[in-house]
Amino acid sequence: MNPTDKNTRNKTVLSVILLTACMSIPLQAYIGPGAGFAFLSSFLVLFLTFFLALFSFLSWPFRLIGRLIKGQKAYKKSNIKKLVIIGLDGLEPTLVEKYMDQGKLPHLSELKKEGSYSRLETTIPSISPVAWSSFMTGCHPAKHNIFDFLSRDPKTYLPDLSSARIGQPKRTLSLGKFRIPLSKPEIKGLRKSVPFWKILGDNGIFSTILKIPITFPPEKFKGHLISGMCAPDLKGSQGTFSFYTSDPKQVVNREGGVIIPVSQNGNIIKTFISGPENTLLKNPKELTLPLEIDIDKNHNQAVLKTDSQKICLKQGMFSEWIKLTFKPGLGIKIRSVCRFYITSLEPHFQMYMTPLNIDPEKPALPISHPFIYSVYLGKLLGSFTTLGEADDTWALNEGILSEESFLKLTYDTHSETEAMLFNALDKTKRGVVACWFQATDSLQHMFFRYLDKTHPALKSGQTNKSEKVIEELYIKMDELVGRVRQKIDRKSVLIVMSDHGFKLFRRGVNLNSWLYLNGYLHLKEGKKTSREWFKDVDWTRTRAYGLGLGGIYLNMKGREAQGIVSPGDETAVLKKELFSRLSGLRDEKEDKVAINKIYDKDKLPPGPYKDNCPDFIVGYNEGYRVSWDSVTGKVNDTLFEDNTKAWSGDHCIDPLVVPGIFFSNQALKIEKPSIVDIAPTALDLFGLKPPKHMDGRMMMEPGLFDPGIKKDSKEKEQ
Repeated sequence: MNPTDKNTRNKTVLSVILLTACMSIPLQAYIGPGAGFAFLSSFLVLFLTFFLALFSFLSWPFRLIGRLIKGQKAYKKSNIKKLVIIGLDGLEPTLVEKYMDQGKLPHLSELKKEGSYSRLETTIPSISPVAWSSFMTGCHPAKHNIFDFLSRDPKTYLPDLSSARIGQPKRTLSLGKFRIPLSKPEIKGLRKSVPFWKILGDNGIFSTILKIPITFPPEKFKGHLISGMCAPDLKGSQGTFSFYTSDPKQVVNREGGVIIPVSQNGNIIKTFISGPENTLLKNPKELTLPLEIDIDKNHNQAVLKTDSQKICLKQGMFSEWIKLTFKPGLGIKIRSVCRFYITSLEPHFQMYMTPLNIDPEKPALPISHPFIYSVYLGKLLGSFTTLGEADDTWALNEGILSEESFLKLTYDTHSETEAMLFNALDKTKRGVVACWFQATDSLQHMFFRYLDKTHPALKSGQTNKSEKVIEELYIKMDELVGRVRQKIDRKSVLIVMSDHGFKLFRRGVNLNSWLYLNGYLHLKEGKKTSREWFKDVDWTRTRAYGLGLGGIYLNMKGREAQGIVSPGDETAVLKKELFSRLSGLRDEKEDKVAINKIYDKDKLPPGPYKDNCPDFIVGYNEGYRVSWDSVTGKVNDTLFEDNTKAWSGDHCIDPLVVPGIFFSNQALKIEKPSIVDIAPTALDLFGLKPPKHMDGRMMMEPGLFDPGIKKDSKEKEQ
């Protein structure tokens, strides 16, 4: 995963939280056949939770009988009892194979011996939201409409989050200083096609889906789901941390966070918690909560006072999840959870606060299906991370968190997800359990530099225990697989997979600078550089521009607002020229190829949403990736630059270089399996014929399963 601008144009999410909270009925927005979700006020959540719980209790005997009758029919053709899928995002095949050869991954080695292991073909591009969308739908990107973390608005040339778009209600009523909504806001999910668990559910097969990316907003189906990557925080961003500091030197812009300067009066600091924007007001302003900090240096701790709570917090230790309530007015309460971490008490006070997560027990936005599922898990397991990008990589990138504190935070989130998984394994007797783990991706992004002692991000003498983080990560995941294997029987199929692999990210390539230096992109008169998001680009003379983690768009007439490239021959000539010049692009300083090849969208697999794909997808060589400046639309005269950030591993490169991994306790009947093969295989395992629109193949032979399965099922039917 590689979120590059976590605050990009998502503030409207909060507008929906606040505006819909005023409405007397829940909003329903349907996206495609049967894909619905509702935004509910906190009061309405509690009321419906109580009502549905009462209804559930009273109707339980009837529902049980109905499920038994329907269940027998649903599973009659099934080859298996249960399918368990463990998604270890980004697990790299060369490291898996190396550690297996060294005997460090005994459970994965046993799984390979028992069934199968293969490298797994990923998507073009090899980016997590794209790959996981193909995982769930069995389709190439042109059929599910996800091509990157970011998409672009051709009218403004600005980026949007690719997975969902939320707009303001069209009609409102002025009431004093407030705006009261009189119509529903636009709520639109952008991932298309149908997840395999929806098809299973339509046929009576139950699924529990935990944290799989691109499942926000949650869709209706027969089962339980907790949303994963791309679920927002309470600010409507993809994760905005807060950093409190009394050191004036630290008061600088930090990517992905808000810096809050503080001053001490004796041992007391009076400050605030930065909340979401209150868009109920005609003149929106930020909601805040008072925060008082009483420093006790003698005991190396401080007492935090906020929202009628006192939290005693030792330096260097994370708080538990703290519940916070924001009050925008009209009796509305917006609830969140967060954690605090004091990094320093002296000579300067410094404290980190996680992004404001939506409270799972009183969700201001739907983060689960049914919506009470998050309430259930919160009551059962305690508060947990609901933000899709749960691991705060930017806080480590910007030096706010140390490596040790980042590891602690990441593994805490991992433990929360493990608890959900094992609860689901116990509760789901038949059907599907699919769970996604982010730590494998986050830790490799941030610690891959330790696998290369010459990496530009390594500081002099920085060879400590961090060198073992990646190896220990793989060993921990192997232990997880071992515990999962103990939970399943011979009548269940286990799949352990990653969506892509990982490689070093040593050097960045600024595509927009290359386009500028080579005459394809032009700046406004008198400008030699452009600020972020193309603010100084002259679109009337620009023929091509780069946006996102690997996309190049042509400035097309009739498509872009100020397009100048005509369809037909002019487009064909320009594409041929760009393809020829960028494929094999060399980094002369390093004497290496930086770009392996350029993927032309016209030559990629077909689909109804292909027009939304970038015109080219750049396949970078190992060691290279699009530069940080290029992703955010900055233009200058720097083409190649060293990557000196902690974010030192990546996968947004040539997909052929970063396949994922695939293990199963069953043998494969195909060679070179692909991530699009998993969805049709899941349907086939339960005796269902995959729909014709799926691009994947069935991976396993029904005859390979334990012959006792069908015999046992017949005995139960009798």
